Amino acid sequence: MEIVYVYVKKRSEFGKQCNFSDRQAELNIDIPPSPQLAEQFVERNPVDTGIQCSTSMSEHEANTERFEMETRGVNHIEGGWPKDVNPLELEQTIRFRKKVEKDENYINAITQLGSIMEHCIKQNNAIDIYQEYFDDEDAVEVMEEAPSAKTINVFRDPQEIKRPATHLSWHPDGNRKLAVAYACLNFQRAPEGMSNDSYIWDLENPNRPEIALKPSSPLVTLEYNPKDSHVLLGGCYNGQIACWDTRKGSLVAELSTIEFSHRDPVYGTIWLQSKTGTECFSASTDGQVMWWDIRKMSEPTEVVIMDITKKEQLENALGAISLEFEPTLPTKFMVGTEQGIVISCNRKAKTQAEKIVCTFSGHHGPIYALQRNPFYPKNFLTVGDWTARIWSEDSRESSIMWTKYHMAYLTDGAWSPVRPAVFFTTKMDGTLDIWDFVFKQCDPALSLKVCDEALLCLRVQDNGCFIACGSQLGTATLLEVSQGLCTLQRNERNTASSIFERETRREKILEARHRELRLKEKGKAEGRDDDLREEEPTLNLEELVTKAEEEFFDIIFRELKRREAEAVKKKPKPEKPSLETDEEVEGEDEGEEEGGDEESPALEGQT
Repeated sequence: MEIVYVYVKKRSEFGKQCNFSDRQAELNIDIPPSPQLAEQFVERNPVDTGIQCSTSMSEHEANTERFEMETRGVNHIEGGWPKDVNPLELEQTIRFRKKVEKDENYINAITQLGSIMEHCIKQNNAIDIYQEYFDDEDAVEVMEEAPSAKTINVFRDPQEIKRPATHLSWHPDGNRKLAVAYACLNFQRAPEGMSNDSYIWDLENPNRPEIALKPSSPLVTLEYNPKDSHVLLGGCYNGQIACWDTRKGSLVAELSTIEFSHRDPVYGTIWLQSKTGTECFSASTDGQVMWWDIRKMSEPTEVVIMDITKKEQLENALGAISLEFEPTLPTKFMVGTEQGIVISCNRKAKTQAEKIVCTFSGHHGPIYALQRNPFYPKNFLTVGDWTARIWSEDSRESSIMWTKYHMAYLTDGAWSPVRPAVFFTTKMDGTLDIWDFVFKQCDPALSLKVCDEALLCLRVQDNGCFIACGSQLGTATLLEVSQGLCTLQRNERNTASSIFERETRREKILEARHRELRLKEKGKAEGRDDDLREEEPTLNLEELVTKAEEEFFDIIFRELKRREAEAVKKKPKPEKPSLETDEEVEGEDEGEEEGGDEESPALEGQT
């Protein structure tokens, strides 16, 4: 190894120059051994010596230079045309092409390139590098490992006044970016100076957002267009629908007019599966679901009022707070309301009343999340109050499965896109719960404390390995789950399907039993009502007869007393009767009176 030492001092600061030369070795001193010193030597036995077993190491510090990364885009514009040819004019370009095609150099170049291209095409047809050789094989069962998750990255709100993260959306092309909507949902309680901006984050650069979206009102929802990754759809707090094109910058590209927009904050926006990729619909707590075409945002193309009484009155409409649309069922969509009712709708119905097909009632508060199972669209998940519930379209009276009542309020939920038996929920205490009802049904398979503040929203990546959670302070946390939670298990589809069918069958049996009991109770109640109706006329007739008899006998008694009084007045008075005679007369009078009283029963009989 060559050792090089570089002097950084000037030559004048070294002092006198050193001149080195070679010479023979010299003996400067020689000390012979001394026997007297040997006599004074004392042997020490035993000897205690300390020994350190660990390797001696020195401490080093290294500070690497930090590089700041910036993302810059390049806009490709068609070029290569001569100055006198306008590429936007079709006739000029066709004329120029014909002119070039007649050139001999062009023909020679095409002939040479054609052979090379033909070789590449044949090579590509011989081996398909994108072919999946083992796609038909059963999924390999993952080793039984404990479910786990770890934090990969944290994206914090760059504003000084922190705002809640209300919605998340993954970039459709490779999931390399994450769009986060920020809004304060406390009515008239937003602090002064709070920003309205929402951001798009690059997963590899958590220090600075890639793009800032600048709406006129804070965004409650934000969704990427699945057909065009440059276009985003946002629902504003003031009820307007906004559209961005990231190629044109941070400002709004299209905005709905305030007169034809929602009256309340827009809590749900979803892109529709259409040929143009420009159709979408939105829902708000004002009770309206509106269809839009982003090419003409002046007014909605269609409006449905969420009035379950089917009177089409906006005053009776239920406030919509979540939306669900499955591309495989293009005519159906579902709405979760503030009142805890899920409304199933048919878009192709002729009248407004026919568009509301049925309702599912089971929550005690707003339904914050509503999503169909990606493998079995007949079953869907709802999250509201303190529980998460799984429903079947065949059982409308109650859910087929539900979680226990938690101590903290549930705020959002979503199915796993790769496993039919796994879903995720967030809670107000900052906890993320991962449920696997094939593995465990009473408790979550994994409960992870993500942050101290409340978690408000979550979104699962398409491959099921990464989960993004938004919190009350505007922090978006990126989590990676273990391999067992994002890999399809062996026979999991059949197991999940059998569980759904079994629980649906059980609920149908219970519904039929409850229906029978209600009919019996109704029959008994109607029988009791009939008996009461029959008894009431009888009681009334008896009372009338008794009252008539009493009135009749009172008249008879009064008539008898009147006749007795008249008879007493007509009798002659005796002349000076003796005391004894007077007593006898009085006795006779009393006897007559008694006799008159005795005649009353006979009179009564004659009467």
